[in-house]
Amino acid sequence: MAENKNLVLSSNNQEIGGEIVVAPEVVEIIVGIAASKVDGVYAMRGNLASNVTELFGGSAHDKGVYLKNDEGSIKIDLFCYLNYGVSVPKVAMDMQEKVKQQVLYMTDLEISEVNVHVVGVVPEKVALPDLDELFDSEDEEE
Repeated sequence: MAENKNLVLSSNNQEIGGEIVVAPEVVEIIVGIAASKVDGVYAMRGNLASNVTELFGGSAHDKGVYLKNDEGSIKIDLFCYLNYGVSVPKVAMDMQEKVKQQVLYMTDLEISEVNVHVVGVVPEKVALPDLDELFDSEDEEE
């Protein structure tokens, strides 16, 4: 979860002045959306609050994302489930690259670390056989 420290962006425009402040929750949402869009990612790991939010039709884009700001060094931990059959290192590297690119593009913040934690692998759903078809075929044989 995000710390209560806002991130201050440096402004190169000296004519206008002022500063731009980004809440850590905003960065978490950007990271969550970017990470979940990578091919091979089934879902991000959530907690009870995010699961209840999704149950009632909301969306929790920051689930599975933990942001840490140490003296200007931003570190991100991602917890995710992957689809069965994908290359775990390739998907993890894609997630790291995509997250760094999106945060840099949208906030102009440099990320020092993106740690990907694979919590589990979700197998493909196999269609269950129709029991009526199985038992009807036995009746027809007799």
